[in-house]
Amino acid sequence: MSKTIIVSNRLPVKIIHEGNSFYYVPSEGGLATGLSSIYKEGNNLWVGWPGQNIKKEAEKLQITSDLKKENMIPVFLSKKLIENFYEGFSNDTIWPIFHYFLQFANFDKNLWDAYVEANKIFCAAVIDVAEDGDTIWIHDYQLLLLPQMVRKKLPNVAIGFFQHIPFPSYEVFRMMPWRKKILRGMLGADLIGFHTYDDMRHFLSSVSRLVGIPNSRGRIETGSRIIEVDSFPMGIDYNKYSITAASPKTIDQEIKYRAALGNQKLIISIDRLDYSKGLPKRLEAFETFLNKYPEFQEKVSIIMIVVPSRDNVGQYKDLKEEVDLLVGRINGNFGKLTWTPIHYFYRSFAIESLSAFYRMAHVALVTPMRDGMNLVCKEFIASKLDKTGVLILSEMAGASKELSDAILVNPNNNDQMADAIYQALTMPEEEQVLKISIMQETLKKYSIDHWVNMFMYRLGHIIDVQKSMATKILDEQTIKTISEDFGKAGKRMMFLDYDGTLIGFQPDPQMAKPDNVLLNLIKKLSTNTKNRVVIISGRDKETLDAWLGNLPIDIIAEHGFWLKEKDGQWKPITKLKSNWKNDIRPVIEPYVNRTPGSFIEEKDHSLVWHFRKVETGLGELRSRELTSHLKYLSTGKNLQVLEGDMVVEVKNADVNKGRAAQKWLNTFENDFALAIGDDWTDEDTFKSMPDDAITIKVGNTSSAAKYNVPTHKEVRGFLKILVDK
Repeated sequence: MSKTIIVSNRLPVKIIHEGNSFYYVPSEGGLATGLSSIYKEGNNLWVGWPGQNIKKEAEKLQITSDLKKENMIPVFLSKKLIENFYEGFSNDTIWPIFHYFLQFANFDKNLWDAYVEANKIFCAAVIDVAEDGDTIWIHDYQLLLLPQMVRKKLPNVAIGFFQHIPFPSYEVFRMMPWRKKILRGMLGADLIGFHTYDDMRHFLSSVSRLVGIPNSRGRIETGSRIIEVDSFPMGIDYNKYSITAASPKTIDQEIKYRAALGNQKLIISIDRLDYSKGLPKRLEAFETFLNKYPEFQEKVSIIMIVVPSRDNVGQYKDLKEEVDLLVGRINGNFGKLTWTPIHYFYRSFAIESLSAFYRMAHVALVTPMRDGMNLVCKEFIASKLDKTGVLILSEMAGASKELSDAILVNPNNNDQMADAIYQALTMPEEEQVLKISIMQETLKKYSIDHWVNMFMYRLGHIIDVQKSMATKILDEQTIKTISEDFGKAGKRMMFLDYDGTLIGFQPDPQMAKPDNVLLNLIKKLSTNTKNRVVIISGRDKETLDAWLGNLPIDIIAEHGFWLKEKDGQWKPITKLKSNWKNDIRPVIEPYVNRTPGSFIEEKDHSLVWHFRKVETGLGELRSRELTSHLKYLSTGKNLQVLEGDMVVEVKNADVNKGRAAQKWLNTFENDFALAIGDDWTDEDTFKSMPDDAITIKVGNTSSAAKYNVPTHKEVRGFLKILVDK
C-alpha cells in the first residue's frame, strides 16, 4: 500500500540519554502536533534528524529500532556536518537572507557544500523507505534541494514542499550565489506551499526571472510536470490551547502570578532570541510609550519571555547583550520599589505557565521585523476564554494577513507602536470582545488540522491533474515500440517543427541556424526513400530556404501559408490579402518603443512581436497588454492572435499548420505519420493527424499530442534512433 512520508530537519521527539538508556519525549511544537495525525497512521513515516550527535553504531541501531516502532526514521549527521549544514548554511546564510537581514548572511562555499551533502543524506534516507506511488511531504528551508533530489530517484512519487519562513523578494534572493540551484531543488515538488500570498508571489517572480520559467495563475509548467504554488496559512491546535487555558493547573499558576505581580495591567511578549523578532525595537517602543504617556507609569508592566537560542553565535550574543542593556536601562530609569516595568525571563516555560500568562495579559505585543507566520499571537487569541484582551501585531508577520482585527503596526515605527500600546490599554471592553471573537472564529476554522488537510488535498488534486493530461512521457519502452512500428512501415510521413523542436531558442532568432549535427540528421532521414520529411515552421520562407533549402525535404513556412515540395517551387496555400497589417502595425510599434529589447518581425502574412531580449517580467507584462489589445482589434477581421515562446504573432485565421499538414496527408500516401512540435501553433498539426499517428509535444505538457519530451535534445536523440530503421 502507498504511504505518506513526512520529512523535516528534526524529528518530532527529543531524545534524552541517561546512562545506557534513551528516552523519547514528544515535541509540543505546532508542526509536530498537526502532522501527528498523518505519520502515526498505518505504515506512514516521519524522516528527520533525531537532534543529537550519535557516534556509536550500537546506539544508532538502538535509536533506529526504538523510533521505528513510533513510525520514525532517524537521519544521523556528524557533528561537523550539523555545524556547517544546520548552524552554518541553513541559519547563517538562508535564514538572514530570507528574513531580509543581508548584513548577517555568510556566503561560504564550504557551508554550501555541507548543505548539499546533508540534503543528499536525507535523500538517501527517503529513498530507502519510499516506493513508487508514495506521497512525500518535505518541510522547510533546511531541505530546499531535497525535492529535486528525490524526484530524480523516484519520478513516480507525489512530492509536496512547505516553507515555514518567508520567501524574500527577487531583489534580495538574487544575491545568493546558489540561487538557481535552490529554485531548481524546490521545483522538484508537485506542490509548493507558503504561509502568505506575498511569499508565493516572490517565489514565482524569482523562478520567472532567474530560471526563466513563467507561470500562470500559480502554476509552473516545466518539462513533463505541472507544479502548483499556493499559500496555506498555518493554524494552531485551537482546542489544545483553549482547553489548557481552562485547566486547573493553569488557573493555579495564574493565581500565583497575579498575587506576585499585583494590580498591574500586563503586556505579554514571548519570542525566541533572534534578530528577526525585533526585540530591541519592541523595548524601545515600550520606553517611548512610558515617556509619551506618563500616566501609565506604575500601572503597566511587560512580561518579557525570551527563549534562549544560539547565544554563543556572534550576532545572537550581541543581541542578548543589547536586550539585557535595554531592559536594565528601562527598569533603572522608570522602576520603583513597588513597580518593575519589565519582568524579563531568559528561559522557556511549560505550556501551563504560558497559558497563565496569556490569560492574565491585557495586551499581547507580537512585533517581529519579519516572520513566516508567528503562532504566538494565535495561541494568545485561543487562550482568551473571556474574550477580553488586545493583540498588537506586526504587519511583517504572516499571521497579520489573517488577524486583521488586531492592531497592526510597522515594527520599525516606535511612535506608532507606542500609540498602539496606548490604544490597546484604553480600548473599551465591548470592542475587545468583538475583535477577539472574530479572530477566534477565524482560528477555529483555519486550525492546524485544516492546514494539513488542505495541503494534502491540493497535493492530491495536482497529481490527479497531471495524471489526467493526455500527454505521456516518451519513455524508453515507448520509444522502442514506436521505432519498431516505424521500421515496419513502408511509407513514412514526418512533420517536424523547427524552433524549440529541432534547435533551442536563441536571443536573436537569426542565431538559431541549424548546426552540422542537425543538418546531418535531417539529411540521413530525408535520403531514406521510405521517409518524407516535412519541416513545418512559423518562420519566413526565405530563412528556411537559406538554411534547409538544399536538403531533399518538403518545407511549410509561415504557419502553413507557403508550401514547397522537395525540388519544387514555393506556392501559397491560398490567396490572401495582407492590407490588415497597415492597421495592426501601428498598434505594435508603440510596444517596441516602450519596451527595450523587443522588435517586430514582418512576414508575408503575419506580424510578430519578439520580446526574448526584454527584461524578465516586463516582457510578460507587455505581452499580456499587447495580446489583449490585439484580440480586441482583430474581432471581425478574420485574424488570429498567437502567444508563442517569447513572441506574440498576428496572422490570417485561414492559415494554420494543421491545414497545410492535412494537404500533405491527403496528397502523399503513407502508412506511418509522425508530428513533433513545441508551441500552440503545433496543436493544429497534432489535431490534423490520423488517430494512429505518433504526436509528440516538446516542453509544455498541456497538449493534444500523445507524448511529451522535455527539450529539443530528446527530439534529436529520438530521431537518431529512427535513422537506422
